[in-house]
Amino acid sequence: MPRETSIIKRAISADGGIRVLFCDSTAIVRRACEIHHTSKTMTAVLGRALTATSLMASLLKDMDNTLTLQIRGDGPCGSVVCVGDYKGNVRGYADNMTVELPPNELGKLDVGGAVGQGTLYVIKDMGMNEPYIGVSPIVTGEIAEDITEYFANSEQTPTVCALGVRVDTDNMCFAAGGYLIQLMPGYNDADVDRLETNVNMAGSVSKLIADGMDGDEIIAHLFEGIEYQMFDEFDIAYRCNCERERYLKALVSLNEKDMQELRDANEPVETCCLFCGTRYTFELSEIDEARAAAKAESENENGEDAE
Repeated sequence: MPRETSIIKRAISADGGIRVLFCDSTAIVRRACEIHHTSKTMTAVLGRALTATSLMASLLKDMDNTLTLQIRGDGPCGSVVCVGDYKGNVRGYADNMTVELPPNELGKLDVGGAVGQGTLYVIKDMGMNEPYIGVSPIVTGEIAEDITEYFANSEQTPTVCALGVRVDTDNMCFAAGGYLIQLMPGYNDADVDRLETNVNMAGSVSKLIADGMDGDEIIAHLFEGIEYQMFDEFDIAYRCNCERERYLKALVSLNEKDMQELRDANEPVETCCLFCGTRYTFELSEIDEARAAAKAESENENGEDAE
């Protein structure tokens, strides 16, 4: 049975030279399937991207920090956008959720074909005036290799990324997860050699999860022959932070031409969150009242400044 909650576990070698972040994201990917009604191929695409974002976001330092992963390829799925917080909670969507492709030459879901070639962006909002933006080419479109390339190019951190998603005959994810292995300053070459052997022997991370291995067991396998310690774990979820007020503020900021078009249509305005599918409906009178209130507040503030 798949886990009812998703989880991140983190461990570090005894000398501090290697850290491992593991994520069982099965519950998150299942929720994404339910929200977006993804095809099998897109379950794998979005599932891998969500898992990678969750792992990367969990490296953020502060509660109000967020990380956005944008995969802009020329494949039929279009752009993929995922956002995670410092706890690893995540949400995401793709332009085309229903893309279905034949299996690739290895007989697996063709994630690379759906993504295509292009550019990967990692945007970290850390409460500064400007966000950090890292840019890296999409090397395979399989996402894990692209994340590995990003860390090498933009953060100069030797990293191995593994991601996997398994989908059943009912088009529902039954196993998903991944890990990041990063070399820290002062790592031991002998440990790295052993780590490479362990990674090669581990095989597919989604198969390990599907076979019933938990995070502790998978981390122990990766660290076999290397002293290490677990240092934390926490539950994570597919979590959207959309609010009705945010959409109302966006409507308040419309220019007069756009507002007049809405008045001419004379129908309630419906908005829909791309991440969770929640719909918010606004009467024109509510929008006009909010615009009038915002205008009055602005005029009052300008008047006080003038004094």
